[in-house]
Amino acid sequence: MPSNHGAISWSTAWRLARRGLDWRFRGLRLLLVCLVLGTAALAAIGTLTGAIRTELAARGQAMLGGDIEFTLAARTATAEERAALDRLGTLSVGTRLQALARRPGDLSATVPVELKAVDARWPLYGRFTLDGGRAAGPPPGLTAWIAPGLSDRLGVRTGDKVQIGQAVLTVGGVIGSEPDRLGEGFALGPTVIVSEQALAASGLVQVGSMARTKYRVRLPEGANPQALADAVKAKFPVSGFEIRTRDKASPGLDRFVSRMGQFLVLVALAALAIAGIGIGNGVSSYLEARRSSIATLKILGATSGDVARIFLLQLVVAAVLAITTGLALGVATTPLIGRALQGLLPIEAGVVIDPLALALAAAYGLLIALTFAAPPLIRAREFPAMALMRARVAPLATRWRAAALPVALGITGIVALAVLTSPQMLLSAGFLAGAAALFLALAALGAGLTLLAARLPRPRGTIARMALANLHRPGAQTSALVVALGFGLAAFVLLASVQTSLDANIARRVPTKAPDYFVLDVPPASLPQFERVVRKAAPGATIRTVPAMRGAVVAYGPKDRMIRVADLKQIPDDAWVLRGDRGITYAADLPEGNVLTQGRWWPKDYAGEPLVSVDDALRDVLGLKLGDRITVTLLGVERTATIASFRRIDWDSMGFNYVLVFSPNAIADAPHNLAATVSLPGEDKRPQVRRAILSGLVAALPSSSVIEIGPVLGQVRDILSQMGTAILAAASVAVLAGMAVLAGAIAAARERRQYDTVILRVLGASRRQLLSLLLAEYGLLCALLAAVALGLGTLTGWLVMTRLFEFAWLPDWPRVLGVLGAGVALVLVLALAGSLSLLRTRPAQALREL
Repeated sequence: MPSNHGAISWSTAWRLARRGLDWRFRGLRLLLVCLVLGTAALAAIGTLTGAIRTELAARGQAMLGGDIEFTLAARTATAEERAALDRLGTLSVGTRLQALARRPGDLSATVPVELKAVDARWPLYGRFTLDGGRAAGPPPGLTAWIAPGLSDRLGVRTGDKVQIGQAVLTVGGVIGSEPDRLGEGFALGPTVIVSEQALAASGLVQVGSMARTKYRVRLPEGANPQALADAVKAKFPVSGFEIRTRDKASPGLDRFVSRMGQFLVLVALAALAIAGIGIGNGVSSYLEARRSSIATLKILGATSGDVARIFLLQLVVAAVLAITTGLALGVATTPLIGRALQGLLPIEAGVVIDPLALALAAAYGLLIALTFAAPPLIRAREFPAMALMRARVAPLATRWRAAALPVALGITGIVALAVLTSPQMLLSAGFLAGAAALFLALAALGAGLTLLAARLPRPRGTIARMALANLHRPGAQTSALVVALGFGLAAFVLLASVQTSLDANIARRVPTKAPDYFVLDVPPASLPQFERVVRKAAPGATIRTVPAMRGAVVAYGPKDRMIRVADLKQIPDDAWVLRGDRGITYAADLPEGNVLTQGRWWPKDYAGEPLVSVDDALRDVLGLKLGDRITVTLLGVERTATIASFRRIDWDSMGFNYVLVFSPNAIADAPHNLAATVSLPGEDKRPQVRRAILSGLVAALPSSSVIEIGPVLGQVRDILSQMGTAILAAASVAVLAGMAVLAGAIAAARERRQYDTVILRVLGASRRQLLSLLLAEYGLLCALLAAVALGLGTLTGWLVMTRLFEFAWLPDWPRVLGVLGAGVALVLVLALAGSLSLLRTRPAQALREL
């Protein structure tokens, strides 16, 4: 060992550090566990979101079916519009609508399908394959490609016949891979792909039918899709075109991935923040166990810098090992997440290596480790040898000034890394500010509890008096325990509140009570026939019909300064009504389930200026007022109406809910059909009744489309359940980190309790009394912290649900309180389990080691 005249070299420090380490990493296991969990979470989340965004960018053209897509509802493009689209590049035209498929001559088996007609140029991008991997293009003539679901439900195979509308088609094959399936959006039945000739033969497309025509363009190399789309929009501002470009092939999916990514990053940062507390506790415990070794090194001539180098090297070795393990675990976890989310997100269930995501996760892990390890390491570095020797009876006070600079530098690095690499900088900055505020609040609470415990009157009971004294005695770990336990218990509350709110939203948004059928494109003249068919099969059925049209909002606002939607640079997230065409209707009476919140409803025989009633939510988003105007385009013709009222809509009901309801004189003259719902009473829900309704409607109204609600609701529930499972799995990482911190905090406190326990044993305390003392101390802490954690976890959960996911805040409080109670019980169990070894310690042996 060198003298005090010079510091040892890094190579000598490494030799000493290596001798002090053992392959089981005793004393550093908490640091390892916390870093592995936090790094693995960041690696998995970064790799997953990176893979999704890469896949979306790479498959944008194939998902959309072109570089630009122009969609029109209930009409086709005019000659002028078609010529403008033709000039952009290679044009492919397709039509999508609901239909019914059945075996010819057999009305007993009828299946609602998503009919997709394509032209000879489809697909412009991507590769369409049939089952078995055979590449194919558009089906020729009266041939159809059918989805596996239709093949199974109708029992048809290649070469069999199916009838859709008036067309009898030959099944040419079963769909294997459809390149633009993800960009098509939510499907209300199995897909059937047909040619334009087959669509014309079906007779399904008529004036007023709910068909959507898609014009997809393949642009020349180097063309700017957004600029060309904006030019078409400016040239035809009232056309009603819904326009998408290849970089936004699936806006709904983009928004979902963005919000999911935000939440997952926040979860990972939370896991690392919680892990940082565990790392600090672990390093403190590790250095406390080596207090005598540090003092011996200083007595033998080691400088403070020597001590810092030796133990810093040990911590760096442990941190690098933990980070490497965490990265490997994160990469290994990604395929499992991909498999769980297949069908919901465009990812393959395979191993993905994202160097940038792994580098960021490693940088986060190293910064967190060094930042939280700095205070205990500097404390051991700064104190003289004799002070270290007396640390049991005269605990070392933390010199915060010495630790301020490295901690500040570490926190600055973490914040800079989190904010600069995040696509949502404000969100990440806000979260980190909130986490810092929470940390400071818990630290202040811990200090306050220590002062309060010192000033409270002493209880009469011996155990209670000693438990209270343990909260403020020299060397008490109250502040550290409050921070660790507060974070851990708040994480439990957060997880429970978010998960139960998601479950409640799934139940609320996908109601158990809904119409049995939606029927589209019922001609007004055929309404009596439609009702006869339904009543014959189910006399007790409830039938509701409304006029159904598709239109797009093109302008809104006060009469003299209306805002054109085409002039908006960016449509607000909540203003979904402004994106493309939407369902609109007219009514003489206030729709069922709607409540007027402002204004008046028009009389039944109203014949004045055109009026419209608007959804409350849209009023708030667009800042609308009574007397403002709204202009929509119907079949290429503009219609303007004055806002007469606002309504609160019961969106939880699966009925007809329209954001815009016009007075009959405003739009009733436009060509349109009716939409209907059919609700069956309990005795009429039998399979034979359902078959009779479907077969009767197919025979009487071949151009109408029937949608069974049951399978649709099941599909929605599955999607939302997948989302809930993914969120639960991600949040569980933070909870696991919280559990590790709880265990580490208790372990660190246990090391400091060894001296007290031995002294009490020497003075005659029984094991039962020591256990009672332990339970009283932790029970008092948990009782205080449970209330704090409930408030903090609830607030964070509310922010996640309402601000990030924009869901309703619907926690199940009994379950939330139950989870919090389980967390408190876990703390007590960990405290008991960690203290059993102390109770078995022989006083004489322990005193010799102190």
